[in-house]
Amino acid sequence: MRKLKITELNRITAEEYKEAKKIPLVVILDDIRSLHNIGSVFRTADAFRVSAIYLCGITAIPPHPEIHKTALGAEFSVDWYYSKDTVEAVKSLQEDGYFIYSIEQVEGSVMLNELQLDKTKKYAVILGNEVKGVKQEVIDASDTCIEIPQYGTKHSLNVSVTAGIVIWDLFNKL
Repeated sequence: MRKLKITELNRITAEEYKEAKKIPLVVILDDIRSLHNIGSVFRTADAFRVSAIYLCGITAIPPHPEIHKTALGAEFSVDWYYSKDTVEAVKSLQEDGYFIYSIEQVEGSVMLNELQLDKTKKYAVILGNEVKGVKQEVIDASDTCIEIPQYGTKHSLNVSVTAGIVIWDLFNKL
């Protein structure tokens, strides 16, 4: 096997990305404090053609050199919006026909590996603060919650790792 050169990867431009068909998925970042986590979510969203990212609360917005360090330009290709209030963003998306999932460990959550999606519908996933998770009022505004099954001692994943797992899984299901 030979490692591919960057020129062999058939990358599309940011302009071509803007015109490309996206999956019916929006990612909502609820009070994410790490600029590196924000950039990483942008990069993952770009890789799987997520429709948009909503940056809410204290979540920083581009342009920012620390976001760019991990996003590597994905902050220019992926559409993003800012909302001071996550619940308002959730309600707005619900009015636009989105089904909202908070990614959180709660009573009655749906395990990611058991989740079934309707390919004709639109979805949004909410990722919460690195320490406190998704706020209870945001969970209350969500349609339901998804939980990633975990079998070790921590039962906690970094938010950018969680984003990668969830976005990849939903990409495959959609």
